[in-house]
Amino acid sequence: MSFVTEIPAASSADALAHFEASFTFETDCWDVHHAISSGQQDFVLLDVRGTEKYAAGHVPGAIDLAHRKIIGSKMAAYPQGTLFVVYCAGPHCNGAARAAVRLAKLGLPVKVMPGGITGWVDEGFTLEKSEVAAAT
Repeated sequence: MSFVTEIPAASSADALAHFEASFTFETDCWDVHHAISSGQQDFVLLDVRGTEKYAAGHVPGAIDLAHRKIIGSKMAAYPQGTLFVVYCAGPHCNGAARAAVRLAKLGLPVKVMPGGITGWVDEGFTLEKSEVAAAT
């Protein structure tokens, strides 16, 4: 018996429920790219890595908002019911999950793009660069 089969797989019904539910929590780079490139973007995309990393390269149209800076007063500028999609460096980074927790605690709809920048680049999609704002 291998480590793979040592623990039996879930029942088909449990697997179906689990995998269908995952789509309510996550979206992938392809779906985000398609929505942006087809003009169907109906969500706010947040790059939660921090300003210097954002400036070095981010998903086109993403907003720079580090997960630690997600607070009620900043999020109040968005219409009620706005869906936020958050990403960080990639699957090795938990910044997107931290951002999702903050947004959910504020009562805001949120999905994570688990591939983050790594996944975006791996899919062959381009990044935008920007100037780092001077600290005031």
